[in-house]
Amino acid sequence: MTVVVFTLIVLFGSLLAGFLGSLTGLGGGVIIIPLLTLVLGVDIHYAIGASIISVIATSSGSAAAYVKEGITNIRIGMFLEIATTVGAVIGAILAVYLDPGYIAVVFGCILIFSALAGLQKKTDRSDNLVSSGLADRLKLNGSYPDAGRQHPYTVKRVSGGFLMMLFAGTLSGLLGIGSGALKVLAMDNIMRIPFKVSTTTSNFMMGVTAAASAVVYLHRGQIDPGIAMPVALGVLTGAQVGSRVLLRTNTGLLKKVFAVVIIFLALQMIYNGFSGKI
Repeated sequence: MTVVVFTLIVLFGSLLAGFLGSLTGLGGGVIIIPLLTLVLGVDIHYAIGASIISVIATSSGSAAAYVKEGITNIRIGMFLEIATTVGAVIGAILAVYLDPGYIAVVFGCILIFSALAGLQKKTDRSDNLVSSGLADRLKLNGSYPDAGRQHPYTVKRVSGGFLMMLFAGTLSGLLGIGSGALKVLAMDNIMRIPFKVSTTTSNFMMGVTAAASAVVYLHRGQIDPGIAMPVALGVLTGAQVGSRVLLRTNTGLLKKVFAVVIIFLALQMIYNGFSGKI
Protein backbone atom coordinates (compact mmCIF):
# COMPACT_ATOMS: atom_id res chain seq x y z
CA MET A 1 0.00 0.00 0.00
CA THR A 2 1.42 3.39 -1.01
CA VAL A 3 1.58 6.38 1.31
CA VAL A 4 -1.03 8.23 -0.78
CA VAL A 5 -3.53 5.36 -0.61
CA PHE A 6 -2.92 4.90 3.12
CA THR A 7 -3.44 8.63 3.76
CA LEU A 8 -6.66 8.73 1.71
CA ILE A 9 -8.09 5.70 3.54
CA VAL A 10 -7.25 7.25 6.91
CA LEU A 11 -8.64 10.65 5.86
CA PHE A 12 -12.00 9.38 4.58
CA GLY A 13 -12.30 6.87 7.41
CA SER A 14 -11.69 9.66 9.91
CA LEU A 15 -14.21 11.87 8.14
CA LEU A 16 -16.87 9.18 8.55
CA ALA A 17 -15.79 8.54 12.14
CA GLY A 18 -16.07 12.21 13.06
CA PHE A 19 -19.46 12.49 11.37
CA LEU A 20 -20.98 9.46 13.10
CA GLY A 21 -19.26 10.24 16.37
CA SER A 22 -20.75 13.73 16.40
CA LEU A 23 -24.26 12.45 15.69
CA THR A 24 -24.16 9.80 18.39
CA GLY A 25 -22.03 11.58 21.00
CA LEU A 26 -19.44 8.79 21.22
CA GLY A 27 -16.65 10.63 19.40
CA GLY A 28 -14.54 9.55 16.46
CA GLY A 29 -11.93 7.59 18.41
CA VAL A 30 -14.24 4.60 18.78
CA ILE A 31 -13.94 4.03 15.02
CA ILE A 32 -10.48 5.48 14.35
CA ILE A 33 -8.57 3.04 16.56
CA PRO A 34 -10.27 -0.13 15.19
CA LEU A 35 -9.78 1.23 11.63
CA LEU A 36 -6.07 1.81 12.15
CA THR A 37 -5.34 -1.39 14.09
CA LEU A 38 -7.71 -3.98 12.58
CA VAL A 39 -7.88 -2.75 8.97
CA LEU A 40 -4.57 -0.98 8.36
CA GLY A 41 -2.36 -2.90 10.78
CA VAL A 42 -1.04 0.17 12.64
CA ASP A 43 0.55 -0.44 16.05
CA ILE A 44 -2.09 0.28 18.70
CA HIS A 45 0.13 2.81 20.50
CA TYR A 46 0.45 4.92 17.33
CA ALA A 47 -3.30 4.56 16.72
CA ILE A 48 -3.96 5.84 20.25
CA GLY A 49 -1.55 8.74 19.71
CA ALA A 50 -3.36 9.79 16.53
CA SER A 51 -6.75 9.46 18.22
CA ILE A 52 -5.60 11.70 21.08
CA ILE A 53 -4.70 14.44 18.59
CA SER A 54 -8.17 14.16 17.02
CA VAL A 55 -9.79 14.48 20.47
CA ILE A 56 -7.88 17.72 21.06
CA ALA A 57 -8.95 19.07 17.66
CA THR A 58 -12.66 18.25 17.97
CA SER A 59 -12.93 19.35 21.59
CA SER A 60 -11.26 22.68 20.88
CA GLY A 61 -13.52 23.32 17.91
CA SER A 62 -16.87 22.60 19.53
CA ALA A 63 -16.17 23.62 23.15
CA ALA A 64 -15.84 27.30 22.23
CA ALA A 65 -19.39 27.42 20.86
CA TYR A 66 -20.90 25.88 24.00
CA VAL A 67 -18.94 28.23 26.26
CA LYS A 68 -20.16 31.20 24.22
CA GLU A 69 -23.77 30.03 24.59
CA GLY A 70 -23.34 29.83 28.37
CA ILE A 71 -24.21 26.14 28.68
CA THR A 72 -20.79 24.88 29.79
CA ASN A 73 -20.02 25.21 33.51
CA ILE A 74 -16.39 26.33 33.38
CA ARG A 75 -15.90 26.12 37.17
CA ILE A 76 -16.99 22.47 37.23
CA GLY A 77 -14.86 21.74 34.19
CA MET A 78 -11.72 23.34 35.62
CA PHE A 79 -12.19 21.58 38.97
CA LEU A 80 -12.77 18.12 37.46
CA GLU A 81 -9.92 18.60 34.99
CA ILE A 82 -7.55 18.24 37.95
CA ALA A 83 -8.68 14.62 38.20
CA THR A 84 -8.85 13.91 34.47
CA THR A 85 -5.41 15.33 33.66
CA VAL A 86 -3.75 13.40 36.51
CA GLY A 87 -5.58 10.28 35.36
CA ALA A 88 -4.61 10.88 31.72
CA VAL A 89 -0.91 11.03 32.57
CA ILE A 90 -1.24 7.86 34.68
CA GLY A 91 -3.05 6.10 31.82
CA ALA A 92 -0.47 7.17 29.23
CA ILE A 93 2.35 5.88 31.44
CA LEU A 94 0.52 2.59 32.05
CA ALA A 95 0.26 2.10 28.28
CA VAL A 96 4.06 1.65 28.20
CA TYR A 97 3.97 -1.35 30.51
CA LEU A 98 0.74 -3.05 29.43
CA ASP A 99 0.73 -5.62 26.64
CA PRO A 100 -1.00 -4.27 23.49
CA GLY A 101 -3.40 -7.22 23.65
CA TYR A 102 -4.56 -6.18 27.13
CA ILE A 103 -5.08 -2.62 25.92
CA ALA A 104 -7.19 -3.92 23.03
CA VAL A 105 -9.35 -5.97 25.41
CA VAL A 106 -9.90 -3.01 27.76
CA PHE A 107 -10.67 -0.81 24.74
CA GLY A 108 -13.28 -3.30 23.53
CA CYS A 109 -14.95 -3.46 26.94
CA ILE A 110 -15.13 0.35 27.18
CA LEU A 111 -16.60 0.49 23.65
CA ILE A 112 -19.39 -1.88 24.66
CA PHE A 113 -20.11 0.16 27.79
CA SER A 114 -20.11 3.43 25.80
CA ALA A 115 -22.43 2.02 23.12
CA LEU A 116 -24.95 0.76 25.70
CA ALA A 117 -24.73 3.98 27.73
CA GLY A 118 -25.46 5.98 24.58
CA LEU A 119 -28.76 4.13 24.15
CA GLN A 120 -30.06 4.91 27.64
CA LYS A 121 -32.74 7.53 28.01
CA LYS A 122 -31.33 10.70 29.53
CA THR A 123 -32.90 12.09 32.69
CA ASP A 124 -33.59 15.80 33.13
CA ARG A 125 -31.89 17.05 36.32
CA SER A 126 -32.99 20.68 36.00
CA ASP A 127 -35.36 20.31 38.98
CA ASN A 128 -32.44 19.39 41.27
CA LEU A 129 -32.28 22.31 43.72
CA VAL A 130 -30.61 20.71 46.76
CA SER A 131 -26.86 21.35 46.78
CA SER A 132 -23.97 19.73 48.66
CA GLY A 133 -21.79 21.70 51.06
CA LEU A 134 -18.64 21.18 48.99
CA ALA A 135 -20.39 22.41 45.85
CA ASP A 136 -21.44 25.56 47.72
CA ARG A 137 -17.90 26.20 48.95
CA LEU A 138 -16.43 25.70 45.47
CA LYS A 139 -19.27 27.71 43.85
CA LEU A 140 -20.07 24.95 41.36
CA ASN A 141 -23.82 25.59 41.15
CA GLY A 142 -25.04 27.51 38.13
CA SER A 143 -27.70 27.92 35.45
CA TYR A 144 -27.99 27.32 31.72
CA PRO A 145 -30.12 28.96 28.99
CA ASP A 146 -32.98 27.05 27.38
CA ALA A 147 -36.08 28.26 25.56
CA GLY A 148 -35.27 31.87 26.29
CA ARG A 149 -34.84 31.58 30.06
CA GLN A 150 -32.22 30.51 32.60
CA HIS A 151 -32.61 27.16 34.38
CA PRO A 152 -30.81 27.05 37.76
CA TYR A 153 -29.27 23.78 38.98
CA THR A 154 -27.19 22.54 41.89
CA VAL A 155 -24.46 19.94 42.24
CA LYS A 156 -24.35 16.87 44.53
CA ARG A 157 -21.71 14.28 45.52
CA VAL A 158 -18.70 16.26 44.31
CA SER A 159 -16.17 13.80 45.76
CA GLY A 160 -17.76 10.83 43.97
CA GLY A 161 -17.74 12.68 40.67
CA PHE A 162 -14.10 13.64 41.17
CA LEU A 163 -13.05 10.01 41.73
CA MET A 164 -15.00 8.86 38.65
CA MET A 165 -13.24 11.56 36.64
CA LEU A 166 -9.88 10.23 37.80
CA PHE A 167 -10.87 6.82 36.42
CA ALA A 168 -12.21 8.35 33.18
CA GLY A 169 -9.00 10.32 32.70
CA THR A 170 -6.90 7.19 33.20
CA LEU A 171 -8.87 5.37 30.50
CA SER A 172 -8.58 8.40 28.20
CA GLY A 173 -4.79 8.38 28.48
CA LEU A 174 -4.59 4.60 28.16
CA LEU A 175 -6.98 4.17 25.23
CA GLY A 176 -6.82 7.50 23.38
CA ILE A 177 -10.56 8.22 23.54
CA GLY A 178 -12.49 11.02 25.17
CA SER A 179 -14.23 8.67 27.65
CA GLY A 180 -17.26 10.93 27.27
CA ALA A 181 -19.64 8.22 28.46
CA LEU A 182 -17.81 7.91 31.79
CA LYS A 183 -17.51 11.67 32.23
CA VAL A 184 -21.21 12.20 31.56
CA LEU A 185 -21.95 9.30 33.92
CA ALA A 186 -19.98 11.07 36.65
CA MET A 187 -21.69 14.43 36.13
CA ASP A 188 -25.18 13.21 35.24
CA ASN A 189 -25.70 10.18 37.48
CA ILE A 190 -23.39 10.95 40.40
CA MET A 191 -23.26 14.75 40.58
CA ARG A 192 -26.85 15.16 39.28
CA ILE A 193 -25.97 17.90 36.79
CA PRO A 194 -28.50 18.52 33.96
CA PHE A 195 -27.66 16.54 30.83
CA LYS A 196 -27.06 19.56 28.60
CA VAL A 197 -24.54 20.95 31.06
CA SER A 198 -22.81 17.60 31.65
CA THR A 199 -22.35 16.84 27.93
CA THR A 200 -21.05 20.31 27.03
CA THR A 201 -18.80 20.49 30.09
CA SER A 202 -17.46 17.00 29.27
CA ASN A 203 -16.65 18.21 25.76
CA PHE A 204 -14.88 21.24 27.22
CA MET A 205 -12.73 18.96 29.40
CA MET A 206 -11.78 16.40 26.75
CA GLY A 207 -9.24 18.60 24.97
CA VAL A 208 -7.32 19.37 28.17
CA THR A 209 -7.40 15.71 29.23
CA ALA A 210 -6.13 14.58 25.82
CA ALA A 211 -3.41 17.24 25.78
CA ALA A 212 -2.03 15.95 29.08
CA SER A 213 -1.66 12.39 27.76
CA ALA A 214 -0.46 13.62 24.34
CA VAL A 215 2.70 14.97 26.02
CA VAL A 216 3.59 11.46 27.16
CA TYR A 217 2.90 9.86 23.76
CA LEU A 218 4.80 12.65 22.00
CA HIS A 219 7.79 12.15 24.31
CA ARG A 220 7.81 8.43 23.42
CA GLY A 221 7.63 9.22 19.69
CA GLN A 222 4.25 7.51 19.29
CA ILE A 223 2.48 10.41 17.59
CA ASP A 224 3.27 10.01 13.88
CA PRO A 225 2.38 13.17 11.88
CA GLY A 226 1.68 11.01 8.82
CA ILE A 227 -1.14 9.31 10.74
CA ALA A 228 -2.21 12.03 13.15
CA MET A 229 -2.63 14.78 10.52
CA PRO A 230 -5.22 13.03 8.27
CA VAL A 231 -6.98 11.67 11.36
CA ALA A 232 -7.30 15.13 12.95
CA LEU A 233 -8.43 16.80 9.70
CA GLY A 234 -10.94 14.06 8.91
CA VAL A 235 -12.46 13.82 12.37
CA LEU A 236 -12.68 17.61 12.79
CA THR A 237 -14.38 18.08 9.40
CA GLY A 238 -16.74 15.16 9.96
CA ALA A 239 -17.69 16.40 13.42
CA GLN A 240 -18.54 19.87 12.09
CA VAL A 241 -20.76 18.39 9.37
CA GLY A 242 -22.35 16.03 11.87
CA SER A 243 -23.17 18.86 14.30
CA ARG A 244 -25.12 20.65 11.53
CA VAL A 245 -26.97 17.49 10.47
CA LEU A 246 -27.78 16.76 14.13
CA LEU A 247 -30.03 19.82 14.32
CA ARG A 248 -32.27 18.50 11.52
CA THR A 249 -32.13 14.75 12.08
CA ASN A 250 -33.79 12.29 14.45
CA THR A 251 -30.78 10.26 15.56
CA GLY A 252 -32.68 7.62 17.55
CA LEU A 253 -32.45 4.89 14.87
CA LEU A 254 -28.94 5.95 13.90
CA LYS A 255 -27.73 5.56 17.49
CA LYS A 256 -29.12 2.01 17.62
CA VAL A 257 -27.47 1.02 14.34
CA PHE A 258 -24.21 2.68 15.34
CA ALA A 259 -24.29 0.92 18.72
CA VAL A 260 -24.50 -2.45 16.94
CA VAL A 261 -21.51 -1.51 14.75
CA ILE A 262 -19.53 -0.33 17.78
CA ILE A 263 -20.28 -3.54 19.69
CA PHE A 264 -19.13 -5.56 16.66
CA LEU A 265 -15.87 -3.60 16.49
CA ALA A 266 -15.47 -4.01 20.25
CA LEU A 267 -15.81 -7.79 20.00
CA GLN A 268 -13.25 -7.80 17.18
CA MET A 269 -10.83 -5.80 19.34
CA ILE A 270 -11.37 -8.17 22.29
CA TYR A 271 -10.89 -11.25 20.09
CA ASN A 272 -7.74 -9.90 18.46
CA GLY A 273 -6.43 -8.81 21.86
CA PHE A 274 -6.87 -12.26 23.38
CA SER A 275 -5.49 -14.01 20.29
CA GLY A 276 -2.35 -11.82 20.25
CA LYS A 277 -3.00 -10.35 16.80
CA ILE A 278 -2.67 -6.77 18.08
